[in-house]
Amino acid sequence: MKAAVWHKAKDLRVEQVDEPSVKGDHDVKVKVSWCGICGSDLHEYAAGPIFIPVDAPHPISGDKAPIVMGHEFGGEVTEVGSKVTKVKPGDRVAIEPILAPNENGRYIAEKYNLTELLGFHGLSGGGGGFSEYTVVGEHMAHKMPDSLADEQAALVEPAAVALHAIRESSLKAGDTAAVFGTGPIGLMVIDALKAAGASTIYAVEISAARKRKAEQLGAVVIDPSEKDAVEEIHRLTGGGVDVAFEVTGIPKVLNQTIHSAHRGGEIVVVSIWESEASFQPNDIVIQERTMKGIIAYRNIYPQVMELMTQGYFSGDDMITARIGIDDVVDHGFEALLNDKSHVKIMVKPE
Repeated sequence: MKAAVWHKAKDLRVEQVDEPSVKGDHDVKVKVSWCGICGSDLHEYAAGPIFIPVDAPHPISGDKAPIVMGHEFGGEVTEVGSKVTKVKPGDRVAIEPILAPNENGRYIAEKYNLTELLGFHGLSGGGGGFSEYTVVGEHMAHKMPDSLADEQAALVEPAAVALHAIRESSLKAGDTAAVFGTGPIGLMVIDALKAAGASTIYAVEISAARKRKAEQLGAVVIDPSEKDAVEEIHRLTGGGVDVAFEVTGIPKVLNQTIHSAHRGGEIVVVSIWESEASFQPNDIVIQERTMKGIIAYRNIYPQVMELMTQGYFSGDDMITARIGIDDVVDHGFEALLNDKSHVKIMVKPE
């Protein structure tokens, strides 16, 4: 079967690989319907490795580069191990790609995303969504509601990042928020903030297309190329927002995010970073701000899919292109790196 295989930064190849098979009692084989290209995928393609194991195999997957990419995906179950009870052949599923210690078809730790062994199916080996078939553990497969389209399964993963960020923040209904960066995760953070009852959401973005998307979702958009975003947020709010979310991974923007929160406010860092970023600790200390990071998600897929049935995290708001796997490099990864009018590109592995 065809698959998109990462060899090194800027070296992603579509090539023939062996079709995987069910071997363990709790294995689930999935025929992939759609797989989204994530910002983390772009980081690995442009400047990796970050999560991709190169020098030694990942302790859970047992693999190292070259590896099949793709961790935002869903599909149809085609085969299951002898002890699988959660799903059956024919079920449509969204895949939770976290690699963490597990046994008997479930994750072991309550906060399994915080394991020091953290990896991702499609980034850390074990197969991936940029292939026609892949095999995952039963604990990673979540049955989709009948009312949701196949494409929505590939949006559950990034939506889970966004919803986890809001649930781990101190935001309460009626609070104000700022979102710096409105790529796919930033837009989903806006949607999650709406679901959580934020009163006003400010979106800081330069891309015209992404500004329009943020506006369509109900955010007040501020273009930092036209005015000082921090000053504008302070002017509009009378001193800063309750919670500010950093979703760009750009050092300069981290400082803007910090300064956009009011005294006693909170900063939530959602991005994965390619390099170090500096800030003045007094900007946290003297104003008693709180800054925290979040990684991925945990125990949240069912809630994401329920919100999807209510209209949140819609593919109509996020998907800007659909391509086949043969075009994944030129019209997928390179397009996202060079054309900021794109938000989410979906890949059909067949």
